[in-house]
Amino acid sequence: MIVVAFQVSYWPTTLLLRYSPDLNGTKALEALEKHVPDGVTGLIDEQYRQGDPDGRLDAFWPEDATGVLPVVVWVHGGAFVAGTKDGTTAYLKILAAQGYATVSVEYTKAPEAHYPHQVEQVAAALEHVVANAERFHADPDRIILAGDSAGALLAAQITLAISDDDYAAAAGLPQPVEHDQLRGTILACGAYDLTLPDYSDGLAGRLQRDILWAYTGEKGFDTDPRIAYASIPQHVTSSFPPVFITAGNGDPLEPHSHVLVEALTGQGVEVDSLFFPADHEPQVGHEYQFDLDQAAGRQALERILAFLAAHTG
Repeated sequence: MIVVAFQVSYWPTTLLLRYSPDLNGTKALEALEKHVPDGVTGLIDEQYRQGDPDGRLDAFWPEDATGVLPVVVWVHGGAFVAGTKDGTTAYLKILAAQGYATVSVEYTKAPEAHYPHQVEQVAAALEHVVANAERFHADPDRIILAGDSAGALLAAQITLAISDDDYAAAAGLPQPVEHDQLRGTILACGAYDLTLPDYSDGLAGRLQRDILWAYTGEKGFDTDPRIAYASIPQHVTSSFPPVFITAGNGDPLEPHSHVLVEALTGQGVEVDSLFFPADHEPQVGHEYQFDLDQAAGRQALERILAFLAAHTG
């Protein structure tokens, strides 16, 4: 019966992932709290889309901020079916302490809502940040969009829609800000190419299939032309803004990052990437950037701050 349940529904996989500490954000939050400096303030659970119970965000900025600051809008991970914005709270406070306004976006988990609902929510959150920029101490003309894991795909797709009018029109996606307002994108440990996995490859293939089945609502998502627009490398152009991309050598999603880097550099896009040698020990795992107790996580933070400084002035 258990085998049959996994064959006919995405729910068994969804529930297994949803209650995993590695995916629901609690593990990362607890590990990072000791690294959060004093002097950061903000607000929690601001409604960015009326009538949407999941349309909420958190915003942070230095207590002594007197004007507007470059703003980092971050989309959390969780395999689309898990995770919350709370898991990124500590990390965004750490970034805010360095002189940035930061925003963590909540969105509806799959399968309670299907693609492109989550993409549209992130777009609505960006519109809300711009409309309330002064209140958030955010400069609407210096936006960095960021995301980790599943949130990295959402951030990459919204970046693509903002930067490429033809893609946005073809994919039916909103363009919440102007091209020149988005100064860059930070992508950590994401899955960017839905054609890359072998969905017939045992447990790993079935897990990825179920995640995307839940996210898209289509068991045959890999043949749906509408969902093909959620694969990023096939659609990037030279209009994509500068990007920082990273993944660990022990992350099963790392090949996605290499494929995206190759596609972007092939279009002449400015790419700053952080990868680790295949034989690097200890292995650098999925979502490693949130582990500031390890050298790799601290290195990623240094590189992210350097990217922010270079592209927001």
